Amino acid sequence: MIENYNPDVLTCLANLSNDEVFTPPSIVNQMLDLLPPEIWRDKNATFLDPATKTGVFLREIAKRLMVGLETEIPDQQKRINHIFTKQLYAIAITDMTALLARRSVYCSKKANGEYSVCEGFESPEGNILFKRVIHEWEGERCKYCGASLHEYDRDEALESHAYQFIHTDKPEEIFKMKFDVIIGNPPYQLSDAGHGVSAIPLFHQFVRQAKKLNPTYLSMIIPARWYAGGKGLDEFRNEMLNEKRLRTLVDFESSKDCFEGVNIAGGICYFLWDKNYSGDCEVINMYQSKENRLTRPLNQFQVFIRANNAISIVNKVLKKAIDTWDNHNYPRNPFGFSTKERGKKQPFDGCVSLLSSQGFGYIHRGDVVKNTNLINKYKVLIGRLVPSNGELDVNPADGYRVITNTKILKPGEIHTESYLMVGAFNTLKEANNFDGFIKLKFPRFLLRQAISSVNVTKDCFRFVPFEDFGENWNDEKLYKKYSLNKDEVAFVESTIRPMGAGESEDE
Repeated sequence: MIENYNPDVLTCLANLSNDEVFTPPSIVNQMLDLLPPEIWRDKNATFLDPATKTGVFLREIAKRLMVGLETEIPDQQKRINHIFTKQLYAIAITDMTALLARRSVYCSKKANGEYSVCEGFESPEGNILFKRVIHEWEGERCKYCGASLHEYDRDEALESHAYQFIHTDKPEEIFKMKFDVIIGNPPYQLSDAGHGVSAIPLFHQFVRQAKKLNPTYLSMIIPARWYAGGKGLDEFRNEMLNEKRLRTLVDFESSKDCFEGVNIAGGICYFLWDKNYSGDCEVINMYQSKENRLTRPLNQFQVFIRANNAISIVNKVLKKAIDTWDNHNYPRNPFGFSTKERGKKQPFDGCVSLLSSQGFGYIHRGDVVKNTNLINKYKVLIGRLVPSNGELDVNPADGYRVITNTKILKPGEIHTESYLMVGAFNTLKEANNFDGFIKLKFPRFLLRQAISSVNVTKDCFRFVPFEDFGENWNDEKLYKKYSLNKDEVAFVESTIRPMGAGESEDE
């Protein structure tokens, strides 16, 4: 006998993009589970989704209120009318998503239509609003979201991506009321007309704007790349790590464990901010429905270490290490040559070799105006991005590589911005020993704790210890030096896979 399969339509929708992702009902309910159960019995509690796409947050909230308020409002139709007209509100991100949200919440594209489940709305919009707004330009950028004038000064027939909730100094004027709970999944980023695939983050602006409304609870699902800061996120990272009102942070190292089929660099997270709470945060690591919980301060380090099991290991290293490697490696593009630079094809008198993604070319030694003292050293390089074979796609059970294959440049050889120089040494022996060191599991494990995007930077080496590279190292010597116990060694070994022969150049 074949059972009928009647899926929830909101689990079957294709995502708009990796920047505007539909939230599965299962994840919505996990977020709602973080709220206190008594809120579902409060007929005066108000809820706002400031960036609705499908209406799934309002729909699932309505289900809970329908059960919670049954005793106080026993008449079903009166209960529906009260919940939809007095408790649930949303701002759509497009005209299309406004229609979609009304259809899934009110069962009609018009809140006051013939087929609407709610009686009491005068307008077809109900409490799910959409207003087309335009960017306000200051020079070549929008003063609210930072959008590029050249990208988004568009014809009215095109989508502006000027989201109503963050394009105002007074978000309280949109509904002219106070909300007890603000919850949702905001747009993540916006193309900024930079080189290649370049984008500015938006999600943090929704979090900040929501806090301005002073709700009792705030919960949003956002990219986890704020852990390490970076492009437009350094200040937000500091705010979040020092925020004592964050009660819970649920972390998905792989975005696929949260959004099926969606790759989001650095993973995804959602949180519960509680206005009346002050203390450490319960961090919940999620992997394929398995969880690891630890209550800890978020500002213990300058970056957020997402793996609870890594905390004790990092603490042991920092306590015993005489220094860390971020003080001894080099920032991006140390010699000042862009990724496009190739040099001449043939060597000539007075030239130095320039390594680009296309191999070696040759330039005048006099054209090197930055870090000339490094030209005659042995230099160890890695790619400036995490391996292209898919650190996002890898099954964590198979382990992570963290870095691309290394290269050692000899004296007289330099490189373009395509590579990150992670060490410079006077002797080939030291360079070889460091090259072997950085390929070990333990250093790459420590490096990975500070990486929350596709970029590897100088600062990502903040937990990697400085060692004497006149000496040859292996993982066993490092485990012993930093007093790792059996469980900690097992965690490192299971997290990082070996770097060996037979791997492609950019793995």
